[in-house]
Amino acid sequence: MQSPRPSFRHARYATKVSCQVVRERDFRLVADRVVDLSPSGALVGPADPVLTGERVIVSFPGIDGEWVDAEAVVARVVHGRRRGEYTRTLGLSFEALDAESKRALRSFLTTRIPKAPGQRSRPRRAADCRA
Repeated sequence: MQSPRPSFRHARYATKVSCQVVRERDFRLVADRVVDLSPSGALVGPADPVLTGERVIVSFPGIDGEWVDAEAVVARVVHGRRRGEYTRTLGLSFEALDAESKRALRSFLTTRIPKAPGQRSRPRRAADCRA
């Protein structure tokens, strides 16, 4: 029997920071920018084609010269085909963060403002607002 999903979601924080996301199986770079971030995962892009469930390694600079390094799984692939999507992005779920990376991530997130639920990562274009 599967354990039930948690009934809460962590706040997401809009950010644009360079990163390196590499596939674990071949160490190929698949994304290089964090679009938004939470304590439990990240949205990264632009992204090369990757399958849901693939394991990746994420690394990005925090503050004060600290780095956040995490093992993650691709939880969602956004293909950029729907209204309001602009490019392929990957939703990552962090699996393993060491104590230093957790501290660096918490410290980094304190410098960001949380996004409102349902808020887009980018502003709508006029063409997207027409019915």
